[in-house]
Amino acid sequence: QVPLTESGGGSVQTGGSLRLACDGSANSFSRYCMAWFRQAPGKEREGVAHITDGGLTIYADSVKGRFTISKDSAKNTLYLEMTSLKPEDSAMYYCAADTPVRQYGPVACRSMSYRVWGQGTQVTVST
Repeated sequence: QVPLTESGGGSVQTGGSLRLACDGSANSFSRYCMAWFRQAPGKEREGVAHITDGGLTIYADSVKGRFTISKDSAKNTLYLEMTSLKPEDSAMYYCAADTPVRQYGPVACRSMSYRVWGQGTQVTVST
């Protein structure tokens, strides 16, 4: 059983919007931290947005003001609302979940290594 499954990727033009979704098991959604990462060809994986189980969020500077992470725990679904998309946002987007060992809060979520991952959904932004 795949613990997390992303959907909603696609091709859009610059300035467009997309909403990614990540469905998972109750076990995955019981983790303290959930996050969206992205990786473009030839580049390192980048943490885009993180959310705690209490709804606290933190974003990469490159997406602040344009992306919004949220989750619906009743549906076991994590979302990433992406607006004002740019070509540099093109990447494979992954959702992830896990619980930090000692520290808590959105900064801890940004700093930790995640063990539960989805398989990714491709986002392509054209000029």
